[in-house]
Amino acid sequence: MSAVLAVAAPSRAARGRRFLRRHPAMLLGLGLLLVMLAIAVLAPVLGTVDPAALAPARRVRPPSAQYWFGTDMLGRDVYSRVLYGTRVSLLVGFSVALLASVIGTAIGLFSGFLRVADAVVMRVMDGLMSIPPILLAIALMALTRGSVQNVIIAITIAEIPRVARLVRGVVLSLRELAYVEAAIACGSRPARIILRHILPNALAPITVQATYICASAMITEAILSFIGAGTPPTIPSWGNIMAEGRALWQVKPYIVFFPAVFLSLTVLAVNLMGDGLRDALDPRLARRL
Repeated sequence: MSAVLAVAAPSRAARGRRFLRRHPAMLLGLGLLLVMLAIAVLAPVLGTVDPAALAPARRVRPPSAQYWFGTDMLGRDVYSRVLYGTRVSLLVGFSVALLASVIGTAIGLFSGFLRVADAVVMRVMDGLMSIPPILLAIALMALTRGSVQNVIIAITIAEIPRVARLVRGVVLSLRELAYVEAAIACGSRPARIILRHILPNALAPITVQATYICASAMITEAILSFIGAGTPPTIPSWGNIMAEGRALWQVKPYIVFFPAVFLSLTVLAVNLMGDGLRDALDPRLARRL
């Protein structure tokens, strides 16, 4: 028994090293994302102050030892606002990715397996997809008051059709396979076939799509906040910080620069993870063999 374990351990280590060599982009993205998560969780103990505290006497101070990212037009510490803004962006990104994936997967499974409902459900999804996500989110936000919860709901509704369309296509290809036809011939119930045979084989593309939805949701939230249709100005989000600093962009570029860098790095991290997951879960699409 010990000899078997001794042989198995190097095998796992070799697989781990091989995975590291083949998917460095995924690990880089994961590392960046973990850093952003740590910043979001540990923001109160990273030398920050109240991000909403006003200090007109110290407004538009340049970056210095006292104010690492400078101050904005109201004297608020940009460093503290950027770090607390990480919480908003990650919350929106992860929430939208989870909700859109779950709801879109349910719609795609239902539509792809039950052809009677396919025509009606997919036409509704096509109608929603004909509207750019950002315009649909703006229209939905115009009907409600600005809040993080409403932003999550608006962006989720805009992203659901893309997941539903993807899952439907996967289901249509899987249901023609021999093992699914055999399950149907054996009299298995549709719910059992979907949960046991189709859904497990559709998880890989759904997982990859969820990473791209997460990145898209963070960008959309920043756009909504930048134009005043997203989170309220009292909430420190990266879009709000950039919107407040755009009037002074030419003379005080740091107000916009720092939140833009954090947003870019976070979106890059999520996209790198998505590319790595795509290569790892579907070797046929791998760019490195």
